[in-house]
Amino acid sequence: MKIVQISDTHLSPSKTHFNDNWESIARWIETAGADLVVHTGDLTIDGADCEKDMTFAMELMRELPVPVLIVPGNHDVGHLPDSDQPVDAARLARWRKLVGPDYWVSDHGNWRLIGLNSLILGFENAEEERQFDWLEETLANRSGRRVAIFAHKPLFVDDPAEGDTGYWSVRPKPRQRLYDLMAQHDVALHASGHLHWAWKGRHAGTDLLWAPPTSFIIDKLEREMPGERLVGAVLHRLGEEHIDSEIVAVPELTPHIFDHIIDEIYPRAAKRLPEAAR
Repeated sequence: MKIVQISDTHLSPSKTHFNDNWESIARWIETAGADLVVHTGDLTIDGADCEKDMTFAMELMRELPVPVLIVPGNHDVGHLPDSDQPVDAARLARWRKLVGPDYWVSDHGNWRLIGLNSLILGFENAEEERQFDWLEETLANRSGRRVAIFAHKPLFVDDPAEGDTGYWSVRPKPRQRLYDLMAQHDVALHASGHLHWAWKGRHAGTDLLWAPPTSFIIDKLEREMPGERLVGAVLHRLGEEHIDSEIVAVPELTPHIFDHIIDEIYPRAAKRLPEAAR
């Protein structure tokens, strides 16, 4: 079975900067012979506040010739409690109405694919606990299947035991809970997006992967991170016991440079930057 993972498409009917790349990645998905597409979030530019972004993006997803499973990103449902757009009941309800469940399970032969909403991790509230309860049950009832987890945010950036990285990765307390569950149930893969870097690694017996974006790369606005700056996708090949994951730089995609257009795309974020960084 072939799964194409895409991430960070940042689609919008009004801010159309990256829509041309959607046409290119959709054609590539068809030629890749995918059986399934998993989108690891930031489907939209501003679905957290703009319903039209969400409906527009979902119209495009439904045009793909294979099934699509999607987990939310921070630009879809919001982010941390102290952010400009914190995750709340209204944003989650909009996602669930227009896209579907924000966490899910999908079985394919000897594999169980699990999608997590990483944006509610660290809230220490009822939504987070419901997801952890569901995850524990979903892992316990896997009937011997191998497991691959898909989420928007990575578990860590530089070090598995690092402290709170704020915007970039899962906070330490829920991260440790995930580590414990992944080790207990021999999870084969944790694949994410969010960072706009492409990277493969391994921790405690689990393969880790950051999918590249299809939309843009970031030059000087953020620090260097592990991996490569590229636009593309990931091709996961599921065997009976093992998963082979290939990061693919798709040459038909335009590597838009976010630094040049941040004022047009996310003016609130641009205002928070020091003048020298703009």
